[in-house]
Amino acid sequence: MTHKQPDVNAAYALKTPEDSKRLYADWAETYDRSFAADKKYLMPGHVATLFVKYGGGEPVFDAGAGTGLVAEAILAHSPCDIDGFDITAEMLEEANKKGVYRRTIQGDLTRPLPFPDGTYAAVVSAGTFTHGHVGPEALDEMLRIAQPGALFILTIKKDHFTDRGFAEKFDDLSTRIKAFETVVLPIYDVAPEDGTSADQGLIAVFRKA
Repeated sequence: MTHKQPDVNAAYALKTPEDSKRLYADWAETYDRSFAADKKYLMPGHVATLFVKYGGGEPVFDAGAGTGLVAEAILAHSPCDIDGFDITAEMLEEANKKGVYRRTIQGDLTRPLPFPDGTYAAVVSAGTFTHGHVGPEALDEMLRIAQPGALFILTIKKDHFTDRGFAEKFDDLSTRIKAFETVVLPIYDVAPEDGTSADQGLIAVFRKA
């Protein structure tokens, strides 16, 4: 039987954290070239640009860090301490080869996070709040580990914002966050014949109150 190379369609079809572990374990070694480079994946750069624009502090919590694309993009603008957190050990192994993180931690964003209250001055994420990945239930713990005033920059698949309950969740969090805004930007820069070229990412930008 021919082993199918993981791709974005397989990623969008994920159902559980264990599904994510298996897919990204297989994909880790080729992820940067077979997905990020080939698709011209733009979201890490968008996150980094907004991080600089809004004056993100450190240390930074990179939620769903993967191979470290967001950290690479941020460090290209500004040196800072960033911790990478991801469910898949193999993805973090690839990230560690780049030397972009102060430390990496394997764990599940849908469960209690192993950090004290107020640990981080900024929380960033790209490609984690999307089809088959993490939903709005993770926001409470991410807010808990953030310092008052911490900057959040989180990419969310645009069609998930209402359908998966993110809009409702942000309404519920209205007393715990401030300066909330959204920016809609393209996820990929690819040839028009590729259907994913129309995919839009909604980036939520806010601070912990």
